[in-house]
Amino acid sequence: MSIAEREAEILRIKSASFHPQLNEALADQIRSNVLSTVRNTIELALIEELISDRNRMSVFHRRSGYYSRTVNTQYGQIPDLHVPKLRSGNQEREWQILERHEKNVVGLLAYASYLYVMGLSIRDLQMALYFLLGSVLSTTAINRVTLKVQKRLDEERLQKIKETPLALIVDGVWVSIQYDLDEFMIDKSGHKRRRRSAQDRVLLAVMALHADGSCYILHYEIAEEESETTWKALFEHMIERGLVPEVVQLLVSDGTKGLLAAMREHLPNAKQQRCITHKVRSMYTYLTYENLPETDQDGKLLTVGEAKKERWHQLKKDAYAIYDAPSLAEAKVKLKAFVDKWEAVEPKAIHAFQWSIQRTFVFYAFDKELHPAIRTTNLLERFFRVFRSKADDIGAFPNETSCLTLFLLVANFDHAKHDRIPMANTL
Repeated sequence: MSIAEREAEILRIKSASFHPQLNEALADQIRSNVLSTVRNTIELALIEELISDRNRMSVFHRRSGYYSRTVNTQYGQIPDLHVPKLRSGNQEREWQILERHEKNVVGLLAYASYLYVMGLSIRDLQMALYFLLGSVLSTTAINRVTLKVQKRLDEERLQKIKETPLALIVDGVWVSIQYDLDEFMIDKSGHKRRRRSAQDRVLLAVMALHADGSCYILHYEIAEEESETTWKALFEHMIERGLVPEVVQLLVSDGTKGLLAAMREHLPNAKQQRCITHKVRSMYTYLTYENLPETDQDGKLLTVGEAKKERWHQLKKDAYAIYDAPSLAEAKVKLKAFVDKWEAVEPKAIHAFQWSIQRTFVFYAFDKELHPAIRTTNLLERFFRVFRSKADDIGAFPNETSCLTLFLLVANFDHAKHDRIPMANTL
């Protein structure tokens, strides 16, 4: 579709919108007046800039009329701006006034390109920009800006790691991404198009935690699954970016498959801290609910459903209390009391809880001030909740770049919200 055809289509849609004609006419009049004022102001400023530059030249150059130039401003497009010129050296001239005005539009285009990266079609983007600029940008122009945005995002995501943290918190969040298939179809317009399919992928993320308690998203990438191979690849990529593996002392995670083996190979000095939240929750699957109480602590009669809820509530409460102990020795005493109390009532759940229980006590070897942050993956899980809410609105991402872009934007927002170190200064 040509630019003219695209503009005609946009105008048809615009004419069918809910805006009253009076408001449309008023908006057009305001736009026209603003553009006229902006045009006059720019043309006068260009003359002043030319005179100032000419006075600094060692060789005097005479004026030689004007030439017309199309300029995009934040108020719309000026199609025939009168730009003064000299008899020579015009092609090499850089106009500060024009650069300043067009820089605002570049920022606007960059923002719009974020929308494109997130899945907005080029046709929709052309329409959105038309109402802002008053003209239809070609797909080539939009793609050019979009590629620059994607390049900057990739550069930000893959910058060198300047400081290796004491601890890493790792986890993965599942997403749906569309991929091209080796199959083709004929659409309703008779065009041959490649078929696409939404597939599940896991976005592996790493949060850095320093000895002073500061934390931020350090690295993330898309993988087909959580496995020893994918975790090894992730650590290798971080080391390539500058992570010093010997400096990392702790890796906080859930019980994900293959992570421990990957950690042993690439992080030789790190110990694994199993997330206590995941550990406690793991008991729920093994509950048998035998010998349920008929009344609560106040003597109130309980239904079966209420009794089950009360059982799980008390079990969780007692389990979490183990990790509130101020020292490892006291935590082990609390663990023994917990097992003695519950093993006869819920043997399967207690057996599952004790499996590799020592990995949930590793945090006691570190500074007490860090205990709340390093004994769970909650810092990363809270961030995932925000990301999931945005990802659910999108559904299946149109490509991997779109998914990674959203993750970066959410991370930057999260860091600003919680006054953390910005990603751009740490990646």
